[in-house]
Amino acid sequence: MNSISRRSFFAGAAGSALLALSACGASNSGSSDDSGEKTYKVGVLQLTQHAALDAANEGFVEALDESGIKYTIDQQNANNDQSACATIASKLVGDGDDLIYVIATPAAQAVAAATSDIPIVGSAITDYAASGLVADNDKPGGNLTGTSDMNPVDDQIAMLQKVLPNAKHVGMLYCTAESNSQLQVEMAEAACDKAGLTHDRYTVSSSNEVQSVVESMVGKVDAGYTPTDNTIAAAAAQVGQIAKEGKLPFITGEENMCMGMGICTLSIDYKELGKMAGQMAVKILKGEDTPANMAIETETGDQLKVVKNEEMAEALGIDLSALDA
Repeated sequence: MNSISRRSFFAGAAGSALLALSACGASNSGSSDDSGEKTYKVGVLQLTQHAALDAANEGFVEALDESGIKYTIDQQNANNDQSACATIASKLVGDGDDLIYVIATPAAQAVAAATSDIPIVGSAITDYAASGLVADNDKPGGNLTGTSDMNPVDDQIAMLQKVLPNAKHVGMLYCTAESNSQLQVEMAEAACDKAGLTHDRYTVSSSNEVQSVVESMVGKVDAGYTPTDNTIAAAAAQVGQIAKEGKLPFITGEENMCMGMGICTLSIDYKELGKMAGQMAVKILKGEDTPANMAIETETGDQLKVVKNEEMAEALGIDLSALDA
């Protein structure tokens, strides 16, 4: 697992509601059993519910279970509401958790603003340093570390050219409220410039704008690209329906988005990212390491996989066999 030097399973309750779950036979948080083994208290703040973030949550819990530690876990979901993130963050900190797991950048920023003492482990965050979460991705230096979902943007644009050789104009679809999306779009634009492709931005500020913005892309661009954007991911099925009707092929930032709206991608594995984050959390809980000393981790090249949405490709009349070469 490599660190990066450059710079989002469970649907929780919204707002300040709680869903407290016990695991591994744990009963009393922060207590010790007769053998003196501690039961750790873990809080989770997930930005919103969609397949990628759910998978990052599932992988994290799987890692805790496989470690054999005893713990209780408090699962919280902000339903893509920034104010809910802040409210939930304050609640988790007030509960005195031993560690807080944050899924997606806004969730991490909310918890980081609420505590500089409780260890925080994140996942589904593209660039920790650029988002102001750590001093440096290789040497975080504070109480927060985790795993990055920086995806292979250059390779994804190359994939677009491979399966859509006649495409000349690419529309970049993303939410302006997500800083990580901005970073990925800038990378995609640079890759398009290098490849001789023209490009335009199609942005939304909330989920309410997705339909109209995607509809405005139809007939104006040859293909769409969308990064690992939580707002677009949550609306992937809606985007996919418009794309199918408008004959607009999308290359997406990751697998779950691809299966909802795209034709293909080279994807990271969010469950694996969550599992990696869980393994980091176990080391912190056991006192074997500290967030300050743990470099941000990301998946290595051999963990990436080619994903094809054959159903969408067939509906759009696109041949994906070039990806088999």
